[in-house]
Amino acid sequence: MPDTNATTSLAGQFGPLHQLLDYGGPVMGVLLVLALVGLATFIYAILVGVLFAPRASRNLKTTVARWEQAPGQALIEDADRARAGLDRLNPLPDVVTRAMRGVLGGATETQQRETVARLAQRALQPFESPLKIIEVIAALAPLLGLLGTVMGMMEAFSTMASTAGRASASQLSGGIYQALMTTAAGLVIAIPMAAMAAWMEFRLRRLSTRMNDLLVRVLSVTVDVESGEATDPATQAEIKPVSLAEREREKRFAHATG
Repeated sequence: MPDTNATTSLAGQFGPLHQLLDYGGPVMGVLLVLALVGLATFIYAILVGVLFAPRASRNLKTTVARWEQAPGQALIEDADRARAGLDRLNPLPDVVTRAMRGVLGGATETQQRETVARLAQRALQPFESPLKIIEVIAALAPLLGLLGTVMGMMEAFSTMASTAGRASASQLSGGIYQALMTTAAGLVIAIPMAAMAAWMEFRLRRLSTRMNDLLVRVLSVTVDVESGEATDPATQAEIKPVSLAEREREKRFAHATG
């Protein structure tokens, strides 16, 4: 008697899933696999975001503010020593300090921007693959549901053709049920996946915006490479390049005045 109850309970647990695969056809199995892959990918993206997301912490914001006031190598070393715990997994402080070292090292603006862009892209790369997977699943699910619909209707019309148009409702119900079931399953999977993809894309753009803001603030500071001190922007504004035409005018003026 206990064995019978256990068997009944097990059948009650796995019965609906077996019915979905039985009535939905092979397309339903593919849809269920896509749903599991999408759910696992979303959980993976959440875990990666918690651990490795490029976050602008309070210490990092303070470091950038101090850098704008008085850039120097000591500030970079203090920022490296201040990283502890989960902050060591955050890639943004490393990108910011690399940008600071590039400014102090006298690299050209083009070299600095290329290096920083490459590091920033590498920091966001772990989030792009899960986003692309979820977007693909959200796009494929309705199409697979439509494929199941077509296959179900083909089965229904095949049954009708084999009976010379005298098929009963019970004979046609299998194909029609498969068509409706796969369509509903495709929509049920695609709607939450599309919402997940939109949320992940919003978060990715927000992280990218914050990262760009900090890096622009770091790279906008101009440092005198020889002294290692910041250059006054007002002084920079007074130093303007002299064109060839202006030099020629100066030479003519000096020659005319003797």
